[in-house]
Amino acid sequence: MRWTRGLLTAFAVCVLLGGSAGCGAGDAHERRDGVSASPVGTLLDEMDEEGRLYREVDKKGAPEVGIEIQPDSADSWDVRLTVRNFRFSPAGTRPVPVAGRGLAHLYVDGRTVARLRTAEYHLAGNLVPRGTHHVTVRLYADDGTAWAVHGEPIERTADITASGAGRNTATPTASPIAAQVAPHAAVPRAK
Repeated sequence: MRWTRGLLTAFAVCVLLGGSAGCGAGDAHERRDGVSASPVGTLLDEMDEEGRLYREVDKKGAPEVGIEIQPDSADSWDVRLTVRNFRFSPAGTRPVPVAGRGLAHLYVDGRTVARLRTAEYHLAGNLVPRGTHHVTVRLYADDGTAWAVHGEPIERTADITASGAGRNTATPTASPIAAQVAPHAAVPRAK
């Protein structure tokens, strides 16, 4: 009975001290500045335009992404992604980074239009008014950090031109093969 009372006392002390503080659990993953260290990659001070930190990984084995966009009709587009060393996480996945897993964000002219958990997306024409637009896909870990190599996010951009007259065109900034080989081609970011 004394052992049970001692265990309850130790548990009460841990709760009063704020959970794992002083109780041994979790301290091994804390840095001196109080931020949890990541078991996957290195968190950089660099952020994307939405304020999400970059998660640096080695180029060897890093996730890669390519983008192909084809007109579907006079005013809409089919977007297909090709990925390597990357798997899309299903909805409801815990927000913990796992090597080569996560989701993709799709941007039109720097504005987020979708968060993708599959390699295919139908881009509605109302998101792409008449003119030439930059469509960018960027890979993110499940915790919301952007996968990066050499300080640059892993992303790919294609240009599309919406004419409004049924003659939409798409021009990738790199061929699909090059997109797979050079996965982290950067788009200039606003600082």
